[in-house]
Amino acid sequence: MRALVTGGGGFLGRYIVEQLLERGDTVTVAARGDYPELAQLGARLVRGDLADPAAARAACDGMDIVYHVAAKAGLWGPWDAFYQSNVTATENIIAACKERGVGKLVYTSSPSVIFDNQPHTGCDESRPYPDHYESYYPWTKAIAERKALEANSGALLTVSLRPHLIWGPRDPHILPGIIARAREGRLIQVGDGTNMVDMVYVEDAARAHLLAADALAPDSPLAGSSYFITQDEPVNLWEWIRTLLTRLDIAPPRRSISLKTARTIGAVMECAYRWLPLQGEPRMTRFLASELAMSHYYDISRAKRDFGYQPQWSMDAALEKTLPTL
Repeated sequence: MRALVTGGGGFLGRYIVEQLLERGDTVTVAARGDYPELAQLGARLVRGDLADPAAARAACDGMDIVYHVAAKAGLWGPWDAFYQSNVTATENIIAACKERGVGKLVYTSSPSVIFDNQPHTGCDESRPYPDHYESYYPWTKAIAERKALEANSGALLTVSLRPHLIWGPRDPHILPGIIARAREGRLIQVGDGTNMVDMVYVEDAARAHLLAADALAPDSPLAGSSYFITQDEPVNLWEWIRTLLTRLDIAPPRRSISLKTARTIGAVMECAYRWLPLQGEPRMTRFLASELAMSHYYDISRAKRDFGYQPQWSMDAALEKTLPTL
């Protein structure tokens, strides 16, 4: 297969690139930056901003399949930045796929597209999109996911995957953020510490993309559908964080605040950063407070049934593989 991976230099994207190359696919990486290490592995690099239609067309030229992984993540930032990276770029990729005759599009989404500020305990894909979002990231990702799924047709088959809290070696976001705050003594438990979450180890998240791509066909249930991807092993979030920090000889958090207090702090910080304005991003937002205090884990039965996804790593085994890299 001639595969394009947008955002192939990123955390998840790079693992997808490596797995595609390992099995013999011809891989092109579309990204804004330069990644010579991917070229050394055998990938072709195309630099450009996918919010530019011409860049999207050039990247999709000659491809059999596109893995659209590139996105702007984060808790804070201007609406236009999220919209251009997450929505406009997806619109351009869809249009380019149609124009260039690409047959398949695998879109990387997030469970946050359905987060409605309520606990999610074993939700499946029937959970609807909420009417309101407290963060631009899930809001724009939801718009983009809808566009990707609505584009499904006989000419362009589309599927959306929703990997949840991706972590593992080379993680640039979740684990480094937790560790840095803990080392500085700034990590505070939000909520009563009983909330359960599931995550997904990055190698399994990447493998799910390949499995879905291979199973995507005109008569398959994948066409025009979304799927949660997790390790299928919910853990107590704060107990897991304490285990991680203990293994790294870092003191775990000793202080806690209620969800209500954290959301109040988040609301105040959001106002300050919006109206002053301040640089960077708030240490707390309403969305982050809810994510840290509420349960959110998902049913992956459809992914198991429709394209044979099964996690290859347990949470304990994944942690053992990740710890030496931290």
